[in-house]
Amino acid sequence: MVSTFPTPQSVDLSKIRFNIRALQPQLIEWRRHLHQRPELGFQEQQTAEFISEKLQAWGIEHQTGIAKTGIVATIASDRPGPVLAIRADMDALPIQEENDVPYRSQHQGIMHACGHDGHTAIALGTTYYLSRHREDFVGTVKIIFQPAEEGPGGAKPMIEAGVLKNPDADAIIGLHLWNNLPLGTVGVRSGALMAAVECFRCTILGKGGHGAMPHQTVDSIVVSAQVINALQTIVARNVDPLDSAVVTVGTFQAGTALNVIADSAKLSGTVRYFNPKMEGYLGKRIEQTIAGICHSQGASYELDYWQLYPPVINNPQMAELVRSVASEVVETPLGIVPECQTMGGEDMSFFLNAIPGCYFFLGSANPVKDLAYPHHHPRFDFDEVALGMGVELFVRCVEKFCS
Repeated sequence: MVSTFPTPQSVDLSKIRFNIRALQPQLIEWRRHLHQRPELGFQEQQTAEFISEKLQAWGIEHQTGIAKTGIVATIASDRPGPVLAIRADMDALPIQEENDVPYRSQHQGIMHACGHDGHTAIALGTTYYLSRHREDFVGTVKIIFQPAEEGPGGAKPMIEAGVLKNPDADAIIGLHLWNNLPLGTVGVRSGALMAAVECFRCTILGKGGHGAMPHQTVDSIVVSAQVINALQTIVARNVDPLDSAVVTVGTFQAGTALNVIADSAKLSGTVRYFNPKMEGYLGKRIEQTIAGICHSQGASYELDYWQLYPPVINNPQMAELVRSVASEVVETPLGIVPECQTMGGEDMSFFLNAIPGCYFFLGSANPVKDLAYPHHHPRFDFDEVALGMGVELFVRCVEKFCS
């Protein structure tokens, strides 16, 4: 996908204002500081302390300890007006980093492998710039530093804690550095950008026995194999072909010896879809499929099914705001990818369900620098030029929305 777009050398940085280009060394320093000190969801103590120390030094009003480690900074202009929220996630992943760089993770088995360190640095840069240029907008900006996006999800508890209140946010924006797009591009669209995330674990309960005497058993592996195959027909034969959905079985464990028929088997997987009307439907069909096969084979089952995140649905007006801003920052038309979508999930969806908003992708891959590994890969890294671009995009969104 990256090769179908202009090379990173074609990126025009002259559209990023001087004061933001001047922030680039600090953005890189902050990002690398955070990259060396990754923390898992709801454990972002050092990250939160770093953010709070910066905000305090800059004289920016902020609250800490929201949903354990979350922070919200408030920047008010001297003139009343709308309230725009900006969200950045700040947690890392349980991955051992394989990059040989001076700023590699110092925490064993934990890594910023999805760009959240960059999101936090961009949010910090945006906060600093806006606090020094309050005359350029009216109303208020709320910068939300959110924990635990990678799971179990920090957006919902932050909303429940009132992060969008006092003052009430009218709209929200956020970005994701995206190595599926090259540096100098922005992926933005109205409607569904990212998929709902649902998960399941199932235990198939049969009757074990000797491998040479299968007639005395109920083979949990054979039953499970039928279940796994049948689950693939749910999307193929139950979902409108004009919709998109995925049912994936990701794990399967059974058996202890080659000549023993296993009495139980365990499998787990994930479900994805864009259409909110499909909520609850795929889970119901999965259980019906498992129940039917187990009944026909004399087995039973235990199923645990849960919804993690709803789909990320962008408000058309807010998507147009971001699109118009992006057209001023990146080269068009190839610089803007209007129909960019992914079956990946994001708990930004809870914010977008609460108030109008837009979540968008900022291209960050640069194969020339060997910075094109996918997200959640142990060698994930991105071109840090994207940091200044992110600040420029956020600042322009504020100036246009709060005008």
